[in-house]
Amino acid sequence: MAPTKPKKKSTKDKARDRLRAKAAAAQSSIVNPRELLVQAVGMLEVGDAEGAAKVARTAYDHIGDNGRQAGAALSLLGQIHVELGEVDSAHQFFLSAVNVDEDGSLPEDLGGGAEKFLWLAQLSEEGGQDSVGWFERGAAALRAQIQTLTDALESRPLTRDEQEAAINEKRRKLADTLCAVAEVYMTDLSWEDDAESRCEALITEAIMLAPEQPDTWQTVANVRISQSRTEEAKEALKRSLGLWTDLPPEDPGVPAFPSRVSLVRLLIEVGLEEQAIEVAGRLVDEDDLSVEAWYLGGYGKYMLGQKLKEVGQTGDADKWKSVWRSSRKWLIQCMRIFEAEEYEDERLGEHARELMGVIRDELGEALGDDLDEDVWEDTDDEDDVDTDMQ
Repeated sequence: MAPTKPKKKSTKDKARDRLRAKAAAAQSSIVNPRELLVQAVGMLEVGDAEGAAKVARTAYDHIGDNGRQAGAALSLLGQIHVELGEVDSAHQFFLSAVNVDEDGSLPEDLGGGAEKFLWLAQLSEEGGQDSVGWFERGAAALRAQIQTLTDALESRPLTRDEQEAAINEKRRKLADTLCAVAEVYMTDLSWEDDAESRCEALITEAIMLAPEQPDTWQTVANVRISQSRTEEAKEALKRSLGLWTDLPPEDPGVPAFPSRVSLVRLLIEVGLEEQAIEVAGRLVDEDDLSVEAWYLGGYGKYMLGQKLKEVGQTGDADKWKSVWRSSRKWLIQCMRIFEAEEYEDERLGEHARELMGVIRDELGEALGDDLDEDVWEDTDDEDDVDTDMQ
């Protein structure tokens, strides 16, 4: 048998191999912990978390608990173990990093700053006040950094553009942190007497810090929904959408995928189904295996069809039927992926099945008696599942 031609390595694989080679060379000669940490960061960025863990651990072993770069090594090890799914280990590394830098005042290249506090807030098993406490420590560190950068801006005008960019980045991160605290008060701590006033103060400061940030307005909308102030929630969501919907998918101004999934839920909740469907369409364009994106797109179309059915459409009284047929396609695709990936959110699956049942009963068009059988195939008179908005 002729030898098999080896497969070409991807760019990412080549980058990973180069970084591993550099790391091995660094470890085989005189150990430079700083260089090893840089190598570990690079390996983590290209998806080699296991290799990054070994290199970062070697660096930490040479630094020791009291070394100048101990905080940087511990924080990096925490992030690496988050990527590895080893949450308990990550939690311990971040706690150790806090022991090195209790207020975030060290330079960031030495493990200072807010990141370790923000990670501990997200990893907290207790949630509630424990999460808020860590978020507040992160917020305090960010405020101190903003003040330091602002003071430097006045004394070193030649680096004004760079420093202003750094200040704006910290302000956005602080706004994100304040919004995260507001989310805790709307969920874990909603029973607190001052929950509403705390949320109001938090979103007010977040708007002042980063009015150009879509996630800020999304949190504002969430607070307004909790206050039953639906019209104000709609305005906040429209403002959020207006900041990014004209941007290309790769633009850094586009919110993260999970944030946009939450956005679709909020849009449906306040009755902005058409906007919800548009956002869901962009989501499945980016990830056509996202169960939530297909589900929310189908749900949005279902709610839009329901609205059209109730109010009627001049000149096209059956418009709701075509919208519901499209909804059915999205929900079918959702359930295909749900079953194939053994998706764990059973409530989502049950609701998707319920919606499909209502559509079947209303339209009088059989979908099959069992979700594992005929329902997975579109009927002959329908187009293939796509993401076109109707």
